[in-house]
Amino acid sequence: MAYLWLKAFHIMAVVTWFAALFYLPRLFVYHAMAHDEGDQRGIERFRIMERKLYRGIMTPSVMAVVLLGAALLALNPSYYFSQGWMHAKLTLVAALVVYHIACGREMRRLALDTETPKPHRWYRIFNELPVLGLVAIVILVVVRPWSG
Repeated sequence: MAYLWLKAFHIMAVVTWFAALFYLPRLFVYHAMAHDEGDQRGIERFRIMERKLYRGIMTPSVMAVVLLGAALLALNPSYYFSQGWMHAKLTLVAALVVYHIACGREMRRLALDTETPKPHRWYRIFNELPVLGLVAIVILVVVRPWSG
């Protein structure tokens, strides 16, 4: 029974984290566009939104994802660590944590306003990276290739 509760909360945390992973880089797009237009009020609004999203939603969510995921693994480590799909999933999760950290660095860089933001097109491409991770992780968890 504990397994199902952990799994339910893990899935909720994953959904919340991915929502933030999708939205923060989209805010970077709008931030860069506001910079191009010289819209200082817009730039300040995006700084606030980025900070609140990163600190208030994104970071607590990733912490919950990792802690709940570790708890799930701890319930049956010999099974999970013998599965190739789980190794691939954990590698992708680690890559997404690096992406999360990169988002935080970019947010801080934009907040300093000491240099011109990257072009909004760059942020549009950057914004698509977690989609690839989500697709791959869902396939790994549901289809479970490399089982056994």
